[in-house]
Amino acid sequence: MPALRASEELRAGGVVTRVDAERLRTGGWRTGLKPDVDQAACVDCLLCWLYCPDSAIVLDGLRFAGFDLEVCKGCELCSVVCPTGAIAMVTE
Repeated sequence: MPALRASEELRAGGVVTRVDAERLRTGGWRTGLKPDVDQAACVDCLLCWLYCPDSAIVLDGLRFAGFDLEVCKGCELCSVVCPTGAIAMVTE
């Protein structure tokens, strides 16, 4: 059996960094609803960002900045978890 090599001696294989990964645009088959936010009611708790399965919540630092509708599928999770009701789902 050959001796094991140290991890530094192994060449990187199949590594894809976040910068190199292609961001898939899946919002073209949304459910017919899209999120709309009342910025005055938003308290920047970021629960919508935490729960969004598609990473469709856009942040400006640590503040809510909007939605990336190119990836949002209209699952409504953001509106359900919003404690202030600032996010409503509207028809396309």
